[in-house]
This record gives sequence, C-alpha cells and structure tokens, in this order.
Amino acid sequence: MPEVIFAGPEGRLEGRYQPGKDPNAPVAIVLHPHPQFGGTMNNKVVYNLFYLFQRRGFSVLRFNFRGVGRSQGVFDSGVGELSDAASALDWLQSFNKNATETWVAGFSFGAWIGMQLLMRRPEINGFISVAPPANMYDFTFLAPCPASGLIVNGSADKIVPPGDIKKLADKLKLQRGITVEHTLIDGANHFFEKHMDEMLGTVENYLDSRNAGVRLAEAS
Repeated sequence: MPEVIFAGPEGRLEGRYQPGKDPNAPVAIVLHPHPQFGGTMNNKVVYNLFYLFQRRGFSVLRFNFRGVGRSQGVFDSGVGELSDAASALDWLQSFNKNATETWVAGFSFGAWIGMQLLMRRPEINGFISVAPPANMYDFTFLAPCPASGLIVNGSADKIVPPGDIKKLADKLKLQRGITVEHTLIDGANHFFEKHMDEMLGTVENYLDSRNAGVRLAEAS
C-alpha cells in the first residue's frame, strides 16, 4: 500500500493509496474522525473501510486531515478539512480520469465532512456515512441530498445518540430521486468495538445492492 504525499490548501497532506487493477476502476475516499480527539487515517473503522473498497476493485485513498500525522496545517473546525477532502478527491481523480463511479465514505467527523463534499461534487454518486455526528453538527445543508447512500450506526452509541441519527436518516429518506438506507446495529458503540465485522458486512451488502465496484479480487 503506497504512502503518498500530495498538495493540500495549507501544505502537504499524507495519505495511503491503493490503485485499482482495472484502468476504469471506480474511486473512493475514506475520511477519518475528529482530529482533536485522536482521529487519524489509521482509525480502525477507516482502515477497515479502506480495505473493503480495495477488495471490491476500487482505487481508494485515505489521508490525514491538516495537522494530523505528517499533514501540514492546523485544525480548522471543519472548514479547512472540507478543503482538504476536496484536494484529496482532486488528487485521486487525477490518476483515475476514467473512473466509472465516485464514492465518499466517512466515520463520525469524517462523515460530516464527507456529506458536505457530496454537496459540492456532483460526480459523487454514492456515500457511506458511519455514525454521522448529527447531535454535534448541522446537517441541514443536505437540502436536497444529491446522491443515494447508506447511514449506519450503533444502538449503544454514547457519543452520538441513535435518535439523532434516525431523525437525520428519516429526513433524507423523504427526498425524491434518491434512496438513503439506514441500518442500526444492535449493541454497537460509536467505534463498533466487538461489532466491526457486522458494520463492515452491512456496508458490503449495501455496495452489493448498488453493484458498486468491479470485484476483481473475487474474479481472480
């Protein structure tokens, strides 16, 4: 898995990139949780989502937001981090100009950033939002939500109350032209400790339902 350094708005950004084998491979970026609470691109949820996309034949990138690891800059309360995500997607697309699909996945704070990126980039046609912090951040910008996707969270989440995520999901489900699925994993906490496989299985099943990826690993 190649380590990569690419230009961001405030200097270099550090990432990990796995190119797909197909020249027209779909692309995905995976966004990590809150930098000020220990969030990095090596978070277990982010790490496992990255490899899930890789297994499905995506060209996939995860990276550290500004001020995390070897990424330059300082935390910017989401504004700069959204710009970082846009730069990351630009970099990923520069190596995958014929990508058949574009997906964004994010965990917690990264889910909030990912949903904002979704609004700015019409080429994104699918999203995975894991434990979006609906109690901490305003999601009213999703009006309307431009693409279909999956929201998944745990029933034992003490950081983001499940009821707040349900309200967000129910609101998005009312929009026409897209389909937002919501799965609540019984007993799972915010970090899906002891429920990681179940969360990943939910994402895998959703990607299957969207026929997302080229599944080269299975074909070989």
